[in-house]
Amino acid sequence: MQAPPAALLIMKIISVNVSDGKTVRWKGRTVETGIFKTAVNRRLAVGKLNLEGDRQSDLRVHGGTDKAVYSYDWEDYFWWNQALGRELEPGAFGENLTTEGVLDREIFVGDTLRMGTAILQAVQPRLPCYKLGLKFEDERMTSRFMEAERWGIYYRVLEEGSVQAADEIEILSRDPNHIKISDLPRMLAGELIDEDQIRRALAVQVMPEGWRNKVLQLAKSQGIPV
Repeated sequence: MQAPPAALLIMKIISVNVSDGKTVRWKGRTVETGIFKTAVNRRLAVGKLNLEGDRQSDLRVHGGTDKAVYSYDWEDYFWWNQALGRELEPGAFGENLTTEGVLDREIFVGDTLRMGTAILQAVQPRLPCYKLGLKFEDERMTSRFMEAERWGIYYRVLEEGSVQAADEIEILSRDPNHIKISDLPRMLAGELIDEDQIRRALAVQVMPEGWRNKVLQLAKSQGIPV
């Protein structure tokens, strides 16, 4: 399957994916996980903490208001299909929403988007844990995901509503600081160290506390007064 021309892309939801949880064996131990998501062909409610019917297994690192909904874009699926030599189904990366036209390289931290009837706010990228390797039955997958720099987007739910496959997506507002979701891990990896950008990142009012602390540490390491 080939990606459609950029000019033909419409921002929309391709698939809505949830999981009621699964128990699997990994490296000799039992693991509870919600990463094995499947597509649901009906409208689902979007709550403040998750989608209807979706279970988040380890609430120490998953879920919460700043990780209520996770999206991954179809354009990145095309890239992975080529990299892995096989076609992946929507939900393969454990995302709630498989989207079209919503890339972490184009969405700013703090942007608000209408998806279906819900209003979501993009707040951070996904940094994968070992469960991505578990899902793909390849422990190298976590590092490959990091190297690919195709993170997907975690959202905060500003207004509850509902979503269904084929719903259109609309950007309602853009954060004036212009810090892309994909900029955050690149900054911490040393790929983007710019005083102006660090200051703009710290000016994003909705930046999750964990990321704000990381940017503050980066500023300190670079001798940038904040």
